[in-house]
Amino acid sequence: MSRQRILIKYGGNAMINPELQKEIAAQIFKLQQSGFEVIMVHGGGPFINKSLEKAAIKSQFIDGLRVTEPIAFAEIQKALIGEVNANLISVLNQNSLRAVGLSGKDAGMVTAVKYQHKDAEGKAVDLGLVGEITTIDPGLINVLCKEGFVPVVACIADGSDGQSYNINADTFAGKLAGAVNADQFIVLTDVDGLFLKYPDPDTIIRQLNEKEVAEHMGTTILGGMIPKIQSCVQSLKEGVKKAIILNGTQPQQITEYAIEKKEIGTTLTIK
Repeated sequence: MSRQRILIKYGGNAMINPELQKEIAAQIFKLQQSGFEVIMVHGGGPFINKSLEKAAIKSQFIDGLRVTEPIAFAEIQKALIGEVNANLISVLNQNSLRAVGLSGKDAGMVTAVKYQHKDAEGKAVDLGLVGEITTIDPGLINVLCKEGFVPVVACIADGSDGQSYNINADTFAGKLAGAVNADQFIVLTDVDGLFLKYPDPDTIIRQLNEKEVAEHMGTTILGGMIPKIQSCVQSLKEGVKKAIILNGTQPQQITEYAIEKKEIGTTLTIK
């Protein structure tokens, strides 16, 4: 019987808090012990902000997407690969895992093109070196998973012309989940799921299909939750069986969901 594969999009406070990092590592170890293959994808917003600030480069966002000038890209790449990814690998390896740090560049795993953004009025807006994924080769990840490693991927990729791009981590994770045939896609955030009336726990929406997502978009689904929900829908369209939003500040939710099958978080389905 083939092992189930879970892709975890790692973000929010779980990335910044060292205690939470260790607890997440413990949860991933439990998943491996229970027969799951685990892949992680991370962004690094807070670390990027700090690096840009240090380099006296202003952070600018358009429609929630980071404008990435070439001078900013150099700092973003350093923060994502040299700091966030490297530190995460250390934490995971110190907690009984065999983690391998990667970016979309490794073995040409992910190729990208410049993302052509349009604003609400349909006008083209130049976001700089922000990329959009064109192809994914899952070969390297398949080899690592088969051998019991945990691939940890930073969201940077090259174009066929050799130009490097910064890619939104939620989008990257959703696409990669589909390409590696993940059975489940877990998006970690700082809340218990999508609320109809935040923060009333009785109003958590447990199940959401694609049609309902469209109905809630811009009213219930706002701000940073938009790319997370969109990445879940994207992953389902690409063949992932189940996508769920869980609270990364409650790491035990990962195994409660995947192993104990508890009804937590917000699960997204196609129908």
